Amino acid sequence: MFELSLSHEQGAFRLDVDLALNGRGVTALFGPSGSGKTTLLRLMAGLDRPDTGRIVLDGQVLVDTRVGLFVPVHRRRLGVVFQEARLFPHYSVRGNLCYGMPARDEPALQRMARLLGIEPLLDRMPGRLSGGEARRVAIGRALLTRPRLLLLDEPLTGLDGDRKQELLGYLAALVRDIEIPVIFVSHDPQELLAVADDLVLMQHGQVRASGPLDTLLARPELMPFLGGFDVSAMLRVVCHRVDPDRHLNELRLADGQRLEVPALNVSPGAVLKIQIRARDVALALTPPEQTSIRNVLGCRVTGLHHTSTPGVTLVALAVGGQVLRALISTASCEALALREGQKVLALVRAVSLARPA
Repeated sequence: MFELSLSHEQGAFRLDVDLALNGRGVTALFGPSGSGKTTLLRLMAGLDRPDTGRIVLDGQVLVDTRVGLFVPVHRRRLGVVFQEARLFPHYSVRGNLCYGMPARDEPALQRMARLLGIEPLLDRMPGRLSGGEARRVAIGRALLTRPRLLLLDEPLTGLDGDRKQELLGYLAALVRDIEIPVIFVSHDPQELLAVADDLVLMQHGQVRASGPLDTLLARPELMPFLGGFDVSAMLRVVCHRVDPDRHLNELRLADGQRLEVPALNVSPGAVLKIQIRARDVALALTPPEQTSIRNVLGCRVTGLHHTSTPGVTLVALAVGGQVLRALISTASCEALALREGQKVLALVRAVSLARPA
């Protein structure tokens, strides 16, 4: 658990934060440039001192300005990775990974190199690494110090599309495997959807909203501040079957209902989280005929909510023990006479994103 209650000024900018993070999985700090994300991360890491306030991690007080307490960086046991890899140029990749390890642990080093796909690079010098390779080495070095928390400050910034997707894939796999919480700073919604469990929305130096990613994606009033996000649902599914001839994967919900999606690089039995945007879901009362939409799910209406857009209603739906959402016109809602508890069919036009659960 990370508890922060602090104020800090830098020139004309002021940060005021009162926040409790649950200390599990990946928490994303999201907001536009200048919203205070990196400033907050630096205060967490101990690279800067807040003007006033208190920071507590897992019951240990790291900062308390009232009594003059400030635990320095090297005693906080935090791993920090910045936008620049900041590798030691005179050490090989292996030397960089070993730097800061409590004790030389070759099995741990090899395991980390395998997780990050840098085994072939161990004897290479940093000057011969690509940007994505250098970032992976920096992440591995931070983790091999055995931190209790990993702080990532926009680790994908500046990478081209292919290198970004490659590193994002390694990050998504890594955060499932390691057992320490991660704070991930980014301004890119697709990065966060691929890795985040919880979201902290920052604006003008303050926290506008925080909570589970799926919960915040259900709040239409936040969409103007979540640039690039859509009202969505994240559903847990299992890959049931791969159809290589039609380039499709069949996914199953907990209640056995199925979804077909374009081929994913997963095997049968893999557990995934998929993003379904509310604007990609239509509703029907009877099974549709002669339609191109192949994914039809039986659901129950659990809520009808007005949105900030006139004439648009957000419909919450229960399916397979989870929540699906549909954005439809209020006129359509009235024409279907939708009400809570009613059984309907959800027509899913597209799955926007799939990631390992």
